[in-house]
Amino acid sequence: MIGFGKDRGDGGRTREDGVSARAEPAGAASAAPGTARETAPAGLPQLGVGLGWRPEIAGFVAELPGLRFTEVIAESVHQDHPAPGLLALRDRGAAVVPHGVRLSLGGAEPVAAERVAHLAACAELLRAPLVSEHVAFVRAGGIEAGHLLPVPRTRAALRVLTENVRRTQAELPVPLAVEPIAALFDWPDDEYEEGDFLTELLERTGALLLLDVANVYANALNRGRDPLELLDRLPLDRIAYCHVAGGVQEDGRYHDTHTAPVPPEVIDLIAELSARRRPPGFLLERDGRYPPAGELRAELDAIAAASGHPPIT
Repeated sequence: MIGFGKDRGDGGRTREDGVSARAEPAGAASAAPGTARETAPAGLPQLGVGLGWRPEIAGFVAELPGLRFTEVIAESVHQDHPAPGLLALRDRGAAVVPHGVRLSLGGAEPVAAERVAHLAACAELLRAPLVSEHVAFVRAGGIEAGHLLPVPRTRAALRVLTENVRRTQAELPVPLAVEPIAALFDWPDDEYEEGDFLTELLERTGALLLLDVANVYANALNRGRDPLELLDRLPLDRIAYCHVAGGVQEDGRYHDTHTAPVPPEVIDLIAELSARRRPPGFLLERDGRYPPAGELRAELDAIAAASGHPPIT
């Protein structure tokens, strides 16, 4: 596999840093379909099905009777006057996970100390079991992109990404999960397949994986690949939780918009993933064009049915 390491001649591989790695795909030790295991990474709770907290649907989120966890955009949390609804969810025992969007872990510059400090403060305020961010960059040379951009899958980029993840982890009071994004393009000088790049990052840093099932579907569709190929190359035991969202197909590309219903293919992929190894949680993301409450409940029920987690509606 390109960039993951050289063959040792004994069926194993040697990573770039000299540490031996298993020859089999990272997901190969998982249970066969129909016999899924359900084990959260050490120290983390089973989360079940959740819904992302947004001000526009805060009342709906609060009224879900079986809700055990939610997620909030970390940059939207004001430490001096946090939304009462978030604190109420925290106080009733729901796990509230801060989800960062502007750290720029994949940027060439070191992560900004004040941004990491805010993420850490959110974790403490919300008594979060973990925090999450993206395998992406959002700025370069002082210019803000306003969008999550894919990191080149090269050895040099992996070294920079690893250092930024480690710097962030050193200041956090809880574990960090990293989320690979939906990318509309791949850089021409990529040296790793996506699964190998992510596996190497997790091995080097000890970070957890936030796997967006919709992103797996989007990237596979846009690359003309089978999404199961990626699932079978990932360390499924490192998944902290998963995202689920909808998107649209335009001009021959699938766009992960978070403003459309979850397509049936993504629901099917949840079932495929859960048959291999059921992740601790699945969170539905919706960021606009909010449907009627009944449609949101139906999506949450479909996610629960596909994953085998209890319904929360």
